[in-house]
Amino acid sequence: MARPRKPLLSRDRIVETASALVDSEGLDAVSTRRLAAELGVSGPSLYNHFRTKDEILDAVADAVSAQVDLSMFDESDTRGWRAALHDWAVSYRAALTEHPHIVPVLAQGPGHHPAGLRVADAVCGAMVRAGWPPAQATYIGALMRYFITGSALGSFAHGSVDDETAYDRADYPHLGQAHLPADRRQKVDEGAFETGLRALVDGLSLQYEQLVPAGTVRPAPKRS
Repeated sequence: MARPRKPLLSRDRIVETASALVDSEGLDAVSTRRLAAELGVSGPSLYNHFRTKDEILDAVADAVSAQVDLSMFDESDTRGWRAALHDWAVSYRAALTEHPHIVPVLAQGPGHHPAGLRVADAVCGAMVRAGWPPAQATYIGALMRYFITGSALGSFAHGSVDDETAYDRADYPHLGQAHLPADRRQKVDEGAFETGLRALVDGLSLQYEQLVPAGTVRPAPKRS
């Protein structure tokens, strides 16, 4: 039997094509008509895999969630909960900054999407094993998601312009370097994220000392 000239349409192929469109042109670039044209298929054939554009965008967001490193939350990992939380946050933000246009969709939460739920479950489970009460573990997961997605939604430093005259020292004496090239401004965003992340983890450490008796480690829930 002769092989088909074009690859068969699949859910993965649709997500991959939609992801490329979102990365290059933004969320508004994704439509059933545009995707069908990019894939070389008829529009109705997409509905065999996705019912709506929102479902497609959710799948793209979940594919980004799948890129986040969760190894630091493995029970065999020797990092403490503080280092694990820090390293996970860095990995999560790195994934989001690679795909900034999908961040507004990711910021809505994991919903019922497998990769997003695995992220939430890994964070919560690791915090509970470390001794955090389950409710507090949930709060920590939500808090970290707010902080990480918020940092990826926009850039403080990249909002400045490459024009020294826009920052007259007479008016803005502390913004003398705001006009510097983008690579220098990127360091501001990265430094701000790291400063905020360390402040969050340090603050959680203080709460932990008050909530969790020294040496307490909760066993992982038994799986049926």
